[in-house]
Amino acid sequence: MYQLVAAIFILLFSVGTIAKTYSEEQLVILANEFVTAKNARQQPDTTEQDVEHYISLLADEFIDEHVKFGVTITSKAELRKGMIAKMADEVIYSSITINQTMTGANVVMIKMTEKGKVKPSHLDKVIEYKSTNVVSLEFDENKKIKRIRRHHG
Repeated sequence: MYQLVAAIFILLFSVGTIAKTYSEEQLVILANEFVTAKNARQQPDTTEQDVEHYISLLADEFIDEHVKFGVTITSKAELRKGMIAKMADEVIYSSITINQTMTGANVVMIKMTEKGKVKPSHLDKVIEYKSTNVVSLEFDENKKIKRIRRHHG
């Protein structure tokens, strides 16, 4: 009897785990949603609604890690504050192009090129940039991002 209960428990746990795994197509769609929201929050006409939409993609408990700079953010309030502060920058143009995606179990790696021309509010000069970066996104059972790891180029 014990073995039967154990077998049923293992079977139910396995099915539950399988049911929460997203397909490659779903992960690519989620990656595109992330990149679109990221791009929308750094435009000349960015609004607080753009910032809120970006934040809505995140799980309540998330980790946003900038590996190169050793910066980790885990608070939506802190993230929101930083994004709203950046709205004071003069954005001349900004774009993100997805070069490649690779998927795994509820994770997608995005290789993307970011370019733009911005005059940060705290500087007297315009900065033009173009870099290829790799970002990994891990998703929870609600298709929310629970971890972002940014590997800056």
